[in-house]
Amino acid sequence: MKINGNQITPGMVIEHQGGLWAAVKTNAVKPGKGGAFNQVELKNLIDGRKLNERFRADETVERVRLEQKDFQFLYAEGDDLVFMDTTTYEQITLATDFVGERSAFLQDGMTVTVEMHEDRPIGIKLPDQVTLEIVEADPVVKGQTAASSYKPAKLENGLRVMVPPFIASGERIIVDTNEVTYLRRAD
Repeated sequence: MKINGNQITPGMVIEHQGGLWAAVKTNAVKPGKGGAFNQVELKNLIDGRKLNERFRADETVERVRLEQKDFQFLYAEGDDLVFMDTTTYEQITLATDFVGERSAFLQDGMTVTVEMHEDRPIGIKLPDQVTLEIVEADPVVKGQTAASSYKPAKLENGLRVMVPPFIASGERIIVDTNEVTYLRRAD
């Protein structure tokens, strides 16, 4: 689908210079002299390169629609992660590097959204929050003030987060997968 250069908004995926690029930031500029343009910060979806580009209103670019499919995480095998399409039951294997450091949050049976372009995985979205058990937490220091005194704790997946002093080892907490931070106790 062709769109004008001034219609590009953050989050859109476009085809540019023979690759797939996601618009990270856009800024409509109307200089005193000359025509208006859209200053766009692009990120390559394949290799992560960044690019700043100007698009004039009369330029057209190809907008790409990514297909979003739900997959269930099955298991990790070496440096690979195996997922199953929840509708067709086909399995795909993705490298741990593709998921990145957030792969530590993957749990058996977890549903994730994989963005596909022409049946090729481009991106993956994990749930925003997961429930994990604390396996190691420092004891509370007496006399410590309650205001903003957090202590380090180790989660069952090996990651460390800062938690309030009342959280003890063996408790289950809800963690933000994007920021890798403690949110609250699990019910």
